[in-house]
Amino acid sequence: MCLDTHCHLDASEFDLDREAVIERAVATGVAGVLIPAVQAKDFNTVKQLAHHAAHKLPATCYTLGIHPLYTPQAQKQDIATLKQAIEMSLDDPRFVGIGEIGLDYFVPELDGEVQAYFFEEQLALAEQFNLPVILHVRRSQDAIVKALRSKKISGGIAHAFNGSFQQAENFMKLNFVMGFGGAMTHPRALQIRRLAKELPADSIVLETDAPDIPPVWLSGEVVSRNEPGELPQISSELAQLRDALVSQTQHICTQNTLRVMPRWRDLVNSINS
Repeated sequence: MCLDTHCHLDASEFDLDREAVIERAVATGVAGVLIPAVQAKDFNTVKQLAHHAAHKLPATCYTLGIHPLYTPQAQKQDIATLKQAIEMSLDDPRFVGIGEIGLDYFVPELDGEVQAYFFEEQLALAEQFNLPVILHVRRSQDAIVKALRSKKISGGIAHAFNGSFQQAENFMKLNFVMGFGGAMTHPRALQIRRLAKELPADSIVLETDAPDIPPVWLSGEVVSRNEPGELPQISSELAQLRDALVSQTQHICTQNTLRVMPRWRDLVNSINS
C-alpha cells in the first residue's frame, strides 16, 4: 500500500482536471492521500473532497488547521472556528488530525509573533483532543521542538523535513516521523538525500506535497505540476537511496504513517476488514 501523507488536492492547480489526477493516482497504485487544510475557509472543502476522492482512493483522509503562510489574513476567531470544526469532525473516520500548522522562518514578511500565536493555539487544540499534527517546518526546527515539548502532543509528521540529524532525532523522541517527497529525488539536495538514506527506517514517510515540490523528472525549463500519482516513483527513489526493495520501502513507510496517525490507521483497518 502506498499512502501520500501530504497532498493539497484542493489546490486551484487541480481545478480543471482533479478527477483525472485522482484516476492517475489510482492507476499507479496509490491507496489514499492526506489532504491538509491551510485556512479556515477551506475546512469544509477539504472534508468534502476527502469523502469524494475516497470513492476511488479509499484510504483518503484530511486534517484541519491554519498554515503559517496564511496567518497574515487569519483572524483570532479562526481558532474558535477550528475548534468547532474539530468537534464536528470527531465522528468522521476520515478526519485524522490537526494540520497543516507550524512556523516558517524562511519568508521574511511573516510576523513571528502572529505565527507563534496561531501555532501555540493549534497545538493546544491538538493536546485537548489528543490528535496528531502535520507540521510545516521551514528553518524553524528548534523553535517547533521547543513548542512541542511544552505540550503533550501524541505525535505526527514533520512534513518536507530538511533539518539536521540531531533535529530529526529530537522530533523522533516526540513520536514524529519525517516526510520525504520530490525534493529527495534531486541530486543536488545532498542533505535531504543523506537524511532519507541514513535516518532509521521507522522514522520516514512518503509524501508529494502536490501540486508543489515536483520530483526531478518533472523539473526542467518549465516546472511541471506535481501530483499524487508520482508517489510510487518517489518511493522507488527512496528505496534506491536506502538500498532496499520498493515494496519493502512502501510497506515500512505505510506502517510508520499509521503508527503516528492512529485515526488513519483505524480508517485503513476498517477498509481492510
